[in-house]
Amino acid sequence: MKKIGFVGLGSMGLPMAINLSKAGFAVTGFDLRAEAGQALAATGAKAASSLSDAFAGQDATVLMVVNAAQAEDIFFGQNALAAMPNGGVVVLMATCPPGTVAALAARVEAAGYAFVDAPVSGGVVGAQAASLTIMGAAPKAVFAKAKPVLDAMGSKVVFMGEKAGQGATAKAVNQLLCGAHLAVAAEALSLAEKLGVDMAQMLDIVSGSAASSWMLKDRGARMLEENPRVTSAVDIFVKDLGIVLEAGRDAKAALPMASLAHQLFLSVSGRGLGGVDDSQVIAAYRALQGRGD
Repeated sequence: MKKIGFVGLGSMGLPMAINLSKAGFAVTGFDLRAEAGQALAATGAKAASSLSDAFAGQDATVLMVVNAAQAEDIFFGQNALAAMPNGGVVVLMATCPPGTVAALAARVEAAGYAFVDAPVSGGVVGAQAASLTIMGAAPKAVFAKAKPVLDAMGSKVVFMGEKAGQGATAKAVNQLLCGAHLAVAAEALSLAEKLGVDMAQMLDIVSGSAASSWMLKDRGARMLEENPRVTSAVDIFVKDLGIVLEAGRDAKAALPMASLAHQLFLSVSGRGLGGVDDSQVIAAYRALQGRGD
């Protein structure tokens, strides 16, 4: 497996595609934004002239898109899947509901292609460093075929099972913790701010103590900024925690912490801030404390 198409050259997708190219794969990447394709081409990979070009003649095509609806539209609405040689592999790395992934995989397989359910964790930092955690699910032979591709993008590739949706299920559990950790980190720093504690000093203390978490270390500094750069938007967690709650509902599992975190992200999005960095969930606490805009 040497020829790889890549669809979705966003803040995570672009470095992932670049890492595939660095690992020796012949990468053809597509994004609706021409500048993203140009950025990929500048590294020596190829910018696809069309969506179909990212599927045509490829051994595998990776999708790092926003959601399952986009993937379904790409595969079947725009019929890009038909451009891929029969037996080719599609790798869906977006965060999607487990049941939706299973249904989508069934359609892809019925059309004569292999499907790998492989969501990721690690954010932009992990995408750039090729240190993502990848939760993969596919028939064993298909997974073995795709694993070198996954290894080029992540330092931890975990086989979750042979059924599509098992990777998505693992990602849902992961996102429950990420969303809750981020929300409670914002709560702690907002309390420090309200009490007049130096927030930079407080962040330094909690980042190096038993109270620390990966989300706190990664997002904490940006909570202190007025307009931080966007690495992952508030609306991404609105979506992802919605997926968590859907999985919990289907399993009849109560998820009160996930539900509360979801409401906090929703409250920020509802104020027109869905596109800002997700560290700005701290704005929900400032509003609750009467310190919002």
